[in-house]
Amino acid sequence: MELFGSYTSPYVRHCRIVMVQLGQSFTLVETDNDASAKGSPTKRVPYLRDGDHLFTDSSSILQHVRRKVGLPFLADIDDAERYHLASTAMEATVNIFQLEKDKITPAQSPYLQRQAARVQSVLRTLDANDLEITSPASDSVLRIACFFGWALFRKRIDLGPHPKLMSFFDRAKTIAHFQETAPPG
Repeated sequence: MELFGSYTSPYVRHCRIVMVQLGQSFTLVETDNDASAKGSPTKRVPYLRDGDHLFTDSSSILQHVRRKVGLPFLADIDDAERYHLASTAMEATVNIFQLEKDKITPAQSPYLQRQAARVQSVLRTLDANDLEITSPASDSVLRIACFFGWALFRKRIDLGPHPKLMSFFDRAKTIAHFQETAPPG
């Protein structure tokens, strides 16, 4: 299997953690924006090539690699809800980050203001929950941890106002393969 992406992507990180935890043999092919625009119809990372199959989203990749070893993806509705909450906040944060590279900031854009408000709303919602870290970690736990890892690395969020989330992230750092997949730098 070939996983295409970057070491800094939180979506790629989630896939890497799960693939390593499941003992799946894969090669990470470092891919930039230009290469992903050519290699995937979604024009983003990650994407996975497994034989004749191409998976173009981290969720389908995670589902595929879990099913290959007979495990479920998003075992229950609560796990699914937390996973999708984190994915929503992560996507909004990535959108803001990417548009700021083009000098478009939330102060200039009602759309980005809504994205920023969405991130804060999700953080408050997650902070109101008791996020348990089981072994092995669920996909929602890994998604939240990867989001926080990337967003803190990029200085996109502040967990200071969210003590439960700070505690969660400290505990998440002990998840197998989480630290070794951290973005470089």
